Amino acid sequence: MFLQRIGNRGLRLGTLFERAAARHPANLIVLDHDLDIAPEAGRRLTVAELADLVADCATRLRQAGIRAGERVVVYKSDGFDIMLLACAVNRIGAVPVLLSPALDGATATELVRRADRPHLLTDRAKLDQELPAAVLGLTRTVVLTSGEHPGAVALADLGGGPPARPVAVLPDRPMLITHTSGTTGTPKLAVHTARSMQARYRPQRAAVTPLIRGRETVAIHVSFVHSRLVTALAIALLRGFPVLVLRDGEPAHAADLFTRLRPGILEAHPNAYMSWEGLADDPRGPLANVRLFSSTFDAIHPRTVHRLLGASRRTQPVFGQIYGQSEVGPALMRGFTRGRGLDADGRCVGMPVPGMTEARVVSRGGQPPSAENPGFIEVRSDGRIVTYLGEQERYAEQLTDGWWRMGDVGYRTRWGCFHLLDREVDLIPGFGSSLAAEDVLFTRLEELAEVVIVPGADGAPPIPVVCTKDDKPLDLAAWRAAAARLPAMAEPVHWRLEDLPQTATRKIKRLDLARLLSAPADHRQ
Repeated sequence: MFLQRIGNRGLRLGTLFERAAARHPANLIVLDHDLDIAPEAGRRLTVAELADLVADCATRLRQAGIRAGERVVVYKSDGFDIMLLACAVNRIGAVPVLLSPALDGATATELVRRADRPHLLTDRAKLDQELPAAVLGLTRTVVLTSGEHPGAVALADLGGGPPARPVAVLPDRPMLITHTSGTTGTPKLAVHTARSMQARYRPQRAAVTPLIRGRETVAIHVSFVHSRLVTALAIALLRGFPVLVLRDGEPAHAADLFTRLRPGILEAHPNAYMSWEGLADDPRGPLANVRLFSSTFDAIHPRTVHRLLGASRRTQPVFGQIYGQSEVGPALMRGFTRGRGLDADGRCVGMPVPGMTEARVVSRGGQPPSAENPGFIEVRSDGRIVTYLGEQERYAEQLTDGWWRMGDVGYRTRWGCFHLLDREVDLIPGFGSSLAAEDVLFTRLEELAEVVIVPGADGAPPIPVVCTKDDKPLDLAAWRAAAARLPAMAEPVHWRLEDLPQTATRKIKRLDLARLLSAPADHRQ
C-alpha cells in the first residue's frame, strides 16, 4: 500500500471544482436535468461556472450558521447538486453526510439521529412527503434547496457578506460521510477522510491512465451519494475530460444522449449496464465510441460484458471491473476485452493492485478455501473508512490486524485471481454459488432482464425470481433446458423488475426478497 501513501495530502472535496477550473476552466459538464439550487443555470456548464456555484453555496451555508467541524446531512430530491452541495459544505470545513433520495423517511430520520444533531439540507418535497415532523427536533438548522417550509430557511434567501474562503481540514479528519447499501438492514454511516479518498483515487487513476491517452468524454450514471462519484469526477475533471452526468438511466434516454455526445468512457453500476444491453442493437450506435466501460464494486454477468464490448467500434475496447465496497473502495481489478468468451467465468473479480491493495481468503471451517469450500474474502487498503459513525464496535468487528472482511465468500486460484461466489448472508446450504448459477441462466436465456435465486422457506428448494424484458411471459421449456445441469430449484417466480426491493445503486435486497416470497400472498407486493 506504499503507493497509496507517497505524498498523499488528501483529495480535497471542497476545492475540487476550483482546482479543476484552474487547469481547464472552459471544460464542459453536461447534465440531463436542471439543478434545484440553480435552475436558471441550464444544463451545459463550464467547470469554472460550477466552481463559482460551489463557492456561492458555501457562502450561503456559512450565512445559515454552519461552521467548520459540524455535520450537514444532505437529503434532497435526486440531482447532481447533491454532490455540488457536498463540495460546498466541505469548502467551509463542515462534514457532508450524504443520504440517498431513495431512502424512505423513517430510515433517513434514523440516520439523521445517528449524525448527532446535524444541520439538514433538504427540500420541501422531502419535508412534505418523506420526513416526519420529528426530524426538525433532531437538527440544528434546516436549509431548503428549493421551496419553502415553516421552521426552515431557503438557500436562495441567504448570502451577502464576503465570500467563504476554503477552510483547510487536516487530511486524517472526517471529510465526507456516505452510507452503505443497506442490503442487510438499516444502512451504516461510513466516515471517509481526505487521505482515504485520495488512496481510493490512485488505483483508479492508475488503471485509467494507460488506457486513455487522449481526451475523451466521460458519461457517468452512478448514485449521487456514492463515494465512487467523488473519485470518478476527480479523474475526469483534473484531466480536462468533458463530463456527461445522467440522473435518468432509462435505456432510451441514455441512448439519445450517447448518440449525440459520443462518450469514450462510461461509468455506471452493474445493474445500469444490464439495462443498457439493448443499446447494442440501436442502429445509431450509441455505444460505438466507447473505449472504456467502467463498472463499480460488483461482479457483472458475462453476457452483459459481451454485449457491450460488441457494441463498441473502437479498436480495443475494455470493460474494467472493480471489486470493492463502500467501506474500503476499490480492492481488486480486472479488465475484459472482446476475446472473453460468452461462457467465461463471471465470478472472477480480479487481482489486487500492486503496491496499493492486498487481498486474502480466510478459511471458514479449517479447510483450505476452494470452489467447493469458499472462505471469507478480506482486503487491506489505505482507502478504508475510519469508522462507522456511532457504531465503532460494529466497525471493529470486521477488522483483524488491518484486514477488512468484505462479507463475501470465495476462493483464490493458483494464478492469483479471486473468485466471488456469494455474500455470506446469502449462502444457500448445499446449493453451491447462487451467483454462478444466475450467470449461467442469464447467459443462456436472452429474454432475462434479471434473475435472483433466494433460499426457500423451511428447507424448501431455492426459489429463482425472474424478470423478463418488457415483462414478457417466461419460456418455461427454455428455462428448464437452461437450468437442467444446475442444482435443484423450485419453479421460477416471475416478477416485474421495478417490484424487486433495491438499494440506491439498484442492488437487489435478497433478504428482503426472500421475506416477501415467504409472506402470505395478500401481503406481497
